[in-house]
Amino acid sequence: MAFSGLILYYLVVYVGLLFNRRCFAGDPFANFELDFSYITASPLGVPQQVIAVNGNFPGPTLNVTTNYNVVVNVHNKLDESLLITWPGVEMRRSSWQDGVLGTNCPIPPRWNWTYQFQVKDQIGSYYYIPSLSFQRAAGGFGGFIITNRKIISLPFNTPDGDIVITIGDWYTRSHKELRASLDDGKELGMPDGVLINGKGPFKYNSSVPDGIEHETLHVDPGKTYRVRVVNVGVSTCLNFRIQSHNLLLAEAEGHYTSQQNYTSLDIHVGQSYSFLVTMDQNATSDYYIVASARFVNQSDWQRVTGVAILHYSNSKGPASGPLPDPPNDAYDSSFAMNQAMSIRMNNSASGARPNPQGSFRYGSINVTDVYVLRNGPPITIDGKRRATYNGISFVNPDTPVRLADAHNVKGSYKLDFPNTPLLNRSPTMDRSLINATYKGFVEIILENNDTVVQSFHMDGYSFFVVGMAYGEWTENSRGSYNRWDAIARSTTQVFPGGWTAILVYLDNVGAWNLRTVNLDRWYLGQETYMRIINPEDDGQKTESPPPDNVLFCGALSHYQKPQRASSSAGLRIREVLKLKCKFMVTFVAVIYMMMI
Repeated sequence: MAFSGLILYYLVVYVGLLFNRRCFAGDPFANFELDFSYITASPLGVPQQVIAVNGNFPGPTLNVTTNYNVVVNVHNKLDESLLITWPGVEMRRSSWQDGVLGTNCPIPPRWNWTYQFQVKDQIGSYYYIPSLSFQRAAGGFGGFIITNRKIISLPFNTPDGDIVITIGDWYTRSHKELRASLDDGKELGMPDGVLINGKGPFKYNSSVPDGIEHETLHVDPGKTYRVRVVNVGVSTCLNFRIQSHNLLLAEAEGHYTSQQNYTSLDIHVGQSYSFLVTMDQNATSDYYIVASARFVNQSDWQRVTGVAILHYSNSKGPASGPLPDPPNDAYDSSFAMNQAMSIRMNNSASGARPNPQGSFRYGSINVTDVYVLRNGPPITIDGKRRATYNGISFVNPDTPVRLADAHNVKGSYKLDFPNTPLLNRSPTMDRSLINATYKGFVEIILENNDTVVQSFHMDGYSFFVVGMAYGEWTENSRGSYNRWDAIARSTTQVFPGGWTAILVYLDNVGAWNLRTVNLDRWYLGQETYMRIINPEDDGQKTESPPPDNVLFCGALSHYQKPQRASSSAGLRIREVLKLKCKFMVTFVAVIYMMMI
């Protein structure tokens, strides 16, 4: 019996490992069903077609907890292909789920596809957006929140409530009309307004037409709320402020910050922040919440201002009078840059944070590779208006990168993206990728020679924003780097005529998109990918294999099977796991009965 018991013990251990501990102590699953479809809405008083999620515009906020396995079944009810991407969510080992054309075949109309990934060691405020065909300009976005596990304390008192706010510039033209304008070589022009949670401005003066629905946030006096703000717009940096209230910054894209008070903060396209806002005013009236355009001609853009209302439960009347002023820095170009560099990491906070090479002292780690990515204003290449990094306007491969690798598809892409701008070569359109080194610690210099402020984003990673300045970057610029408490984030601004320097540890294998978040420039080709492969991984220990439901396209389209009838993906996966667990328990019980 002792011998049999020992065998039984090893069987339990073996089968438990075989099923990845999901029957016993595996991380929980969070399951979501998201339907993407067109509805008619009038956020600026003009009826237009927008992309709704589960019938709502914006879409629902998805709430999960650190280390959860996230299962999202996406139903594409649009008339064109769809992909959903999750900026800032690092998706360890699984670029297969990233939701951009270099990593996923598109979801055809009237199909559904299930994303499955783990939010490993992450917390914070994120969002989801469609990544194809300029669809983000029509909606299809929503918040994505990862909360701490209860055993990990917050670096601040638990707020009395949690509020998610999406802000963004908005056009009344459809996304199809906007992309047709770009295809015709035209600029998009000034947006028609700024939305706050998918709604137009409160009528704060006579310039706002009647009949526009605005957003109202209801709060109680004396309470402190965690206000999460995400800029999901097309291309405009927005200054966010709440009349008469301080914004105590607490988190930026999944990383706790040194807590500082701001009266307003510039939130660039694709960026997200958490503020702690205490309702400490006397509520003689409601208060304005404002998101106004930055780095533009203010006299022309006055109508492009988002206004919502903060309503105390004991408020004595509606808001009135002028809006709170934006930053007065028309003659001080350093203000915005100094504000950006004032955002620092909270190095004493517990919880998820980057830990390159086993050390948080990123400033003392030797850099292994340096990349300089330079952009400029759109140019004409082969008769088409295009945008570039280092003179290359990216063309998405017909067969996604890692899928092409898995099936030995030759010629899908090139690993010849230049580390520095090529000054002696004419701009080209190409499928050129960065051949990056696994576990390299790299420095990326982002040079913006365009005329507009831009946001830069890196999928699959957070990076340290160590330097930022106007003028030309040189080797001596490294002397100005913050090598101790630079904020780690996934999206940073790059000012026109200036540069931003980031440091990042490449420990997440796969193919990861580098892009401008400005939707017009992204659409015109200002992006590339980092292909990061572990040469010693022959057993898929550092990268997940292609998922069972992988879509095929391009050179592999003949492998694609017809879409089966859709059902709840979350329930399917749960049932499969239950069956596996039942099988395991039954198997062990039978073996045990045979032994005794």
